[in-house]
Amino acid sequence: MSLDVTLTATRPTDVYIGNVTHNLTGMARAAGIYKHLWRPEEIGITSAAQLIEPLRAGLSLMQSDPTRFEAYNPDNGWGDYKGFVRFVGEYLQACIDNPDAEVRARR
Repeated sequence: MSLDVTLTATRPTDVYIGNVTHNLTGMARAAGIYKHLWRPEEIGITSAAQLIEPLRAGLSLMQSDPTRFEAYNPDNGWGDYKGFVRFVGEYLQACIDNPDAEVRARR
């Protein structure tokens, strides 16, 4: 005979942390993903799975017309099209990899 002992705890773990400047909200609006990124709770987004298709569509739109979206680059130089495309792409991949993750946006 033997004794097996296990302690198991499930704790919240961040699986992705991203940051992007508010200077890019115009670009996000033009891509149709402003509320998905900045205000997900206002449109009922609670899980990463719910962001996959909107982010995929917004990213595709931005990548299909760089000139249009580069026009939204802020005059002060804080943030730009390339960085925003990278941010959205990384966030999208994190959502794909962790569809059950809870979404929180802090402004």
